[in-house]
Amino acid sequence: MREGKVIRNTKETQIELDLSLDGGEISISTPCGFLNHMLELLAWHGRFGLRVKAGGDTEVDYHHLTEDLGICLGKALSEALGEKSGIIRFGECVLPMDEALVLCAVDISGRAHLEYALNPPTEKTGDFDTSLVKEFFLAMVRAAGVTVHLRQLSGENSHHILEAGFKAFARALRAATRIDEDFAGAPSTKGVL
Repeated sequence: MREGKVIRNTKETQIELDLSLDGGEISISTPCGFLNHMLELLAWHGRFGLRVKAGGDTEVDYHHLTEDLGICLGKALSEALGEKSGIIRFGECVLPMDEALVLCAVDISGRAHLEYALNPPTEKTGDFDTSLVKEFFLAMVRAAGVTVHLRQLSGENSHHILEAGFKAFARALRAATRIDEDFAGAPSTKGVL
């Protein structure tokens, strides 16, 4: 089973997160409705099992919760991938959502890098600061050791742009984490990732 489990308790957040790359239950509970929605989309479109129970100092804002959820997802992803033997490694998706069009490309390379070019026109969607989506992905790629490119090709509605970003990431990650039936080793000429 390709699974990762992370428990993170700090003075700012308390998070329990379980990820299964091969499917399973989806159960998301955080104090932020927008984050719940995005994580549910990520799990569903990635066909991942994802259980999240999280809380924290949300009376301040959602920054710590969002960043720490990214850290936990990245660590769980790294644990679930293990030695990365036999995975496809690369995945991409161009995803439309009404007027929004977002491209995502993923390389499970062992190198943490984020190219982020989502430009929602508003500072908030609901009570969530749209700038925190970048913080989520930064924390996730650093903890997982993956490269992610997220690029907005069109879009006017902040919710549509960000939702398309999470969906595109989910589908690209699903493609990259699939097992390559024709190859059993590390997907690199170096022999390791």
